[in-house]
Amino acid sequence: MALPEGTHLDLLRDAIATEGRAQTALLSGNDARDAFRAASDLYRRSWEAAPPESYGRLIGMLKAAVIAGDAADAAGYARVAVPDDAHSPPARYAVAIAALIEGDAEAATAAAAGMRAGSAAFNRAAAAIEAIAARDGGAYDAAIRAILDDFEARDQHLTGVRIADTALMLERLAGDLAAHPASPLLPV
Repeated sequence: MALPEGTHLDLLRDAIATEGRAQTALLSGNDARDAFRAASDLYRRSWEAAPPESYGRLIGMLKAAVIAGDAADAAGYARVAVPDDAHSPPARYAVAIAALIEGDAEAATAAAAGMRAGSAAFNRAAAAIEAIAARDGGAYDAAIRAILDDFEARDQHLTGVRIADTALMLERLAGDLAAHPASPLLPV
């Protein structure tokens, strides 16, 4: 049975397509902040219409908001949207990103520990989040390079655009710890 127009799946497809256009613009050297804001909004609307525990949409919302450069509202929203008893790796990832945005190193570290029950990609992101929270430049550099290596080895990317969006988001969250790795999958 087909879902009605405007469903969470339509919104999710729109969010991914909008994010892909934003990524293409960013990699081309253009200002993509408005497109990332639009993608963040679409991910949030998709989350609000989706079945419970669709935490990947919150991760997309936060990632796009961080890259747009104005993630405070998205962080506050995510911290309220994820219940305290949500312990899946994606739920913990959303909380970890939101906590980093809000400057809550303790909450970011605790949430990153919960990410470690997930895939290797969750573990790489958890290592970077823990390093940012601990202000450990050496550990962060190793973690961000592992993330970048993974993205460079991938044949497929969610939006269809070859970009290391997780590395880009974490670089922005790292502040003065940013490693600034060179890669064709990152904007110059």
